[in-house]
Amino acid sequence: MTAAPTEGVPHPIDLAARSRRSPTVLRILLGTQLRRLRESRHIRLEEAGHAIRASHSKISRMELGRVGFRRRDVADLLTLYGVTDESEREALLSLVAQANAPGWWHKYDDVLPSWFEAYVGLEQAASAIRCYEVQFVPGLLQAPAYAEAVVRLGHPDASGEEIERRVRLRMDRQEVLVRPDPPILWAVIDEAVLRRPVGGAEVMRAQIEHLLEMVAQPRVTLQIIPFSAGGHAAAGGPFSILRFAGVGLPDIVYLEQLTSSIYLEKREDIDRYLAVMERLCMQAGPVSETKRMLRQIMTEL
Repeated sequence: MTAAPTEGVPHPIDLAARSRRSPTVLRILLGTQLRRLRESRHIRLEEAGHAIRASHSKISRMELGRVGFRRRDVADLLTLYGVTDESEREALLSLVAQANAPGWWHKYDDVLPSWFEAYVGLEQAASAIRCYEVQFVPGLLQAPAYAEAVVRLGHPDASGEEIERRVRLRMDRQEVLVRPDPPILWAVIDEAVLRRPVGGAEVMRAQIEHLLEMVAQPRVTLQIIPFSAGGHAAAGGPFSILRFAGVGLPDIVYLEQLTSSIYLEKREDIDRYLAVMERLCMQAGPVSETKRMLRQIMTEL
């Protein structure tokens, strides 16, 4: 007997097309499909682990998309879950190689922390990115000279070659905004981000010029929280919210720390951060004032 398709989950044959070619998202989607198949048959993690000669914790990591997949393991799990239809099995098994394929960012493995790698993969697949920054211009909106100055602050002992590769990684990430189907980017930044002359006044003026060019794009929105707003809702620090339309993934909140990161996926956490973001947008200057504020700050540098 073939397990019935899981309601609300894209058919496996559509997953690759809808993942925006991100192996990170494919792993999550494939893991989600396997979890829902397991749960539909009321099979415990321990039973699934036994079927592939592994622990229940490995099954858990597979279902969260945090490890690669072996074709044999997925085939054995599909058999355990009652998926016998050859077309459905092959549709899922064909995703294994794609989910394990390295993304373009893997060529930067020498400068890309493992805890940030997942974010880059998710960023490439997101349909909307909302972020709040209090110290630096968001990475997707950084001009090259400004990006170099930021990288040097974080890696003062790095060689010139390493600095160049870190900046190139950041510039390559920005290609997501100029592809045929770019995500919506809505950034809210504190005025201090623009007043702090990272790299010097000349670099900062060039950065603001770059922001003026970026906000001219129809899918890029920038708001600035002025000093006059006083305290505001995001006293805890910067964060990003990623949304994935049409691929069956929930929103994800990303919190970056000095040497690690946190990904929040629980609905209550997402709702709390969405509420904070909405309050930030209300406290910030209106979008119609962004260009004026940028030009004013640039003349005062």
